[in-house]
This record gives sequence, C-alpha cells and structure tokens, in this order.
Amino acid sequence: MEGALISVIIPVYNVEPYLQQCVDSVLTQTYRNLEVLLIDDGSTDGSAAMCDQWAERDNRVRVVHETNRGLSEARNTALNLMRGTHVMMVDGDDWLPTDAVLHLLQTLTATDADLAVGRWLMVPDGTSPQPEAENSTPQVVIYNRDEAIDEIFYQGELTNSSCSRLFKAEIFNGLRYEPGLLYEDLAITYDLLLRTSRVAYTPQLVYYYRQRTGSITREFTPKRLDVLNILEQLEQRVGHEAPQHLRAVQSRLLSSYFNMLLLMPRSTSWGKEAADRCWHGIKRLRRDCLTDARVRAKNKAGIIASLLGMRGFLALFCRKPS
Repeated sequence: MEGALISVIIPVYNVEPYLQQCVDSVLTQTYRNLEVLLIDDGSTDGSAAMCDQWAERDNRVRVVHETNRGLSEARNTALNLMRGTHVMMVDGDDWLPTDAVLHLLQTLTATDADLAVGRWLMVPDGTSPQPEAENSTPQVVIYNRDEAIDEIFYQGELTNSSCSRLFKAEIFNGLRYEPGLLYEDLAITYDLLLRTSRVAYTPQLVYYYRQRTGSITREFTPKRLDVLNILEQLEQRVGHEAPQHLRAVQSRLLSSYFNMLLLMPRSTSWGKEAADRCWHGIKRLRRDCLTDARVRAKNKAGIIASLLGMRGFLALFCRKPS
C-alpha cells in the first residue's frame, strides 16, 4: 500500500493570500505518490493563475477551471476526475504538516480501515501554530461503523469534517456532495460512514485549519439554518432506518438548536421564526437527552438552563432576547 496513488482534492476560490502555503504543504509531503486536483471555482483574484503555474512545474498537479458553483460542486468535479485509490480533501486556505499523508496512509493500512481520521488544529489567521512535542507511538482507536456514527453525532473524538482524513476512494462510488448547502460535510457524513466497516482515529496532528476573520462560518446568515434542515431530515431518516443511532443524531441536533438560538439575530421576522423553531426543538429533545449518558456535559448544562424559559436561558448566556 505504500505505493498507492492518493488524490488530494483542493477547491480554490479567491484564496490568493493562503494558496501558496496550502499547495506547497501538499507538494512537499514526505509521501510523494500524489495526484493533486486544484479545482478553480471561478476565482476573481490571482488564484487561478497560481494553479496553472503549479501545473506547469509539477506533473502531479491537475487544474480545472469552472464558473463559481460552490465548494460541493468543486469537490464533485474532482471526485469525477480522480484516479487515486485513496482521497483526501484540503481546503484552499488550510495546510498540512509534512508527514500528514504518510501517517494517515500507514494508519489506514495497519488497521485495515476504510477511513483514517487524524487530529486537526485551529490556527487563527495571522498566527503560527506552536511546535508540539513529538509522539512516536500515537494511540490509534478503531471504531466499527456503528461506533463511528455514534462517536461523530455525539461529538466525541471524531468530527463530521471531510478534511483531516484519508478515505478509500471507493467509498465515494455513486455518492457526491449536495450542492448549495453551507454544511455540506455534515450532510454527507452519515452516508459515507454507512460505506465503511472500520474507521481508525489517530491523535497525530494531520491538518491545520485556518480560522479566518469574517469567514461565512463566523457570521450569521439564514444559510446557517441549513444545519437544522440537514439534522432534522436525518433524524427522521434514522428513526426509520437505524433507530439505534437516533439518540446520537438527536444529541447533535440539540447542539445545533442551542448554537443557532444563541447566534441568530431575533430582530428580523425570519430570526424570530427561527428562534421559535429552535426553542420548540430544545423542549422536544431535552428530556431524552438529559437522561442519555453519552450526551456531552455542555448540552446537559444547556438543558438545565432551558428550564428557565427562553428569556431566562438567553439572559444566562449574556444574550438579550430581541
């Protein structure tokens, strides 16, 4: 497996200040047998030209220029073109430690897993990550499919991100990201996991996530309510198809109700309607989640605070109802 071709998918949209660090971190990996797919999603800065320059210098790089259609469509384009037996996702403003690909491949191969997941580190824009003490023997945890699903939706060590992990490419056969969603990773997570039998988690750092000021995930817009649509639909689906995972999905949905309620502006008609939706969801789920031993403490604290009513809950968390 050391000779496996790994496709690294990098969607690119107006990330000129960050793209050099991102692509260089991939091209200088200690594992060299890579196919790097740069999907220019209609960039209007210098990103497109940078992609073409890399393709001229390194024959491992393939570039596709498209009109702007969003992250999901850019990833789908690459998934349709990739030739690797394994695939990684890297966002154009993030970067990798030099041995990330090798470590993930070794983890996946040694454990006979379908998916290897590593640890990621959030780095505020304009700062540099601090050196970490080397861990020569990181403890790898193996999950079967059902355990991995619960671990992700209970928000344990595994996350729903498509980054910081290495997939067997066959997992994506006939499966693609849904266009137009803000939480595209969350929307595909359950179906991806259904195609696995073993998931390996390593605490080795394999991904640097850049926290950019003004990022869409840091500002509240109505699109952020996509997370509720995704999880409410999944709750209904799992309730019929796999009720053993219902509590885990409801725990994740409760987290989103709390998060959206605290973030959204309630001075608009849509904001008031969304707040009522969240509050109704909190009241519907809180009793079962409170008695669920796997629901994280943060959710249980929110449940207890919610007994004060919406105004009391918001006052307790330093937000005035509007």
